[in-house]
Amino acid sequence: MSACCSAKPGPQNRASEGRPAPNSLPVAIIGGGPVGLAAAAHLLEHGLQPVVFEAGLSVGTAPLDWGHVHAFSPWRYNVDRACRALLERHGWKAPDAEAFPTGRALVEDYLAPLAALPEIAATLRLNTRVTGVARSRAGKVRDVGLEQQPFEVRFQADGQEGRMLARAVIVATGTWGHPNPAGASGLPAIGERQEVDRIRYGMPDVLGAERGRYAGRRILVVGSGHSAVGTLIDLAVLAGQAPGTTVLWAVRSADLTRAYGGGAADQLPKRGDLGQRLRRLVEIGAVKLLAPFSVDEVRRGADGSLQVMSLEGWTADADEMVVATGLRPDLGILGEVRLDLDPALECPRLLAPLIDPNLHSCGTVRPHGAFELQQPDNGFFLAGMTSYGRAPTFLLATGYEQVRSIAAFLAGDLDAARRVELDLPQTGVCSSSREVPGDLEAEAACCTPATPQGACCAPKPELAEDAPRCGWVVQRDAVPAEPGE
Repeated sequence: MSACCSAKPGPQNRASEGRPAPNSLPVAIIGGGPVGLAAAAHLLEHGLQPVVFEAGLSVGTAPLDWGHVHAFSPWRYNVDRACRALLERHGWKAPDAEAFPTGRALVEDYLAPLAALPEIAATLRLNTRVTGVARSRAGKVRDVGLEQQPFEVRFQADGQEGRMLARAVIVATGTWGHPNPAGASGLPAIGERQEVDRIRYGMPDVLGAERGRYAGRRILVVGSGHSAVGTLIDLAVLAGQAPGTTVLWAVRSADLTRAYGGGAADQLPKRGDLGQRLRRLVEIGAVKLLAPFSVDEVRRGADGSLQVMSLEGWTADADEMVVATGLRPDLGILGEVRLDLDPALECPRLLAPLIDPNLHSCGTVRPHGAFELQQPDNGFFLAGMTSYGRAPTFLLATGYEQVRSIAAFLAGDLDAARRVELDLPQTGVCSSSREVPGDLEAEAACCTPATPQGACCAPKPELAEDAPRCGWVVQRDAVPAEPGE
């Protein structure tokens, strides 16, 4: 044998190393927020071993970032069942079920104690950023032997790169930190990037840490979701305290039904009250409404202020902008994974009809789980806010139900994976591109599990008995093949 073709002991030996059996590998959970930790707790209940990768220095970094904001759902909707059981075994005293936590309280009173439990602490890899996921030794394109390979999770920690093999992967990274721009076309408005020092995305703490930035200024808030509504209400309070504070509200549509919400018909009273409070502030002139106003361009005026121009031909002058136009997922680490996503929402394709705002405006979504969230790569799931893609109005209770189902699925309990164990509060407002909105009493029922075909919440996608389920070979009474089998 010539020298150029001689065997090289190092690589040859590595290639011949024994590979661990897929069933012996852990389940990788990417994201250490409420849904990621709930996934870990449910997997532990089934005797499966999770490993939770969290890029931040602690769990719950996203809720800490909006720590000043009160949730509009009470504690009883924000604590996962498996997490509660684990905490209570260690003597945890639950907060008042009917009280409304702030983002900081959610972390300090729930997630941090959960993360400190020995069962959960052993699963955590904090300050560890996942940089990519792929089928080990196969990648995305190769078909032969793909399903026999475990997942390879690449990460960076302490300045070093590492890898871990996993039998399955649950992505629960959320969308916080990836805001939509102000521009009406989905791209940043012309000049938006250049004026970023005057633009704040998300929900600034205008009555606390960031009060000095907004007091006595003209503030333009862009958006019509709950983040925008809450910020507008806080700014109106600030305007009552700080003379010279002017609050402007730019929204694309002149129809404010969704922004104002269902009022008393909303089964979450705090959520229903938000929109009604904003309606009153607009009516008395405390908030100046600009609608329709589709942001097209942002310029710096001669006096240093911002000139915000709309596609409708209007110009608004402001000192500061708050852009609360929603969030989008960052799928960059999933480039080597086979995904089946809705092309518009960037959410799992089977979930899209349940949450598409073009079809209905409900915040209430039918319970769903492993079968809607699994991806073509066997054993790969999107969960939590990540699973919603660009769709709005996610409740933590929905994410908890998702990971309960996924954990049951991975444990082979298909009956539990299919079972509905969630009762979501209705929003009291639901309109559809296929219907003219009726009275609130009729609308309040539109998203219940018994929704008839053609109502505003699209019917839950059903698969044929023998249809392949995104890489898993599943029969009604069969245990799913484990990743790699």
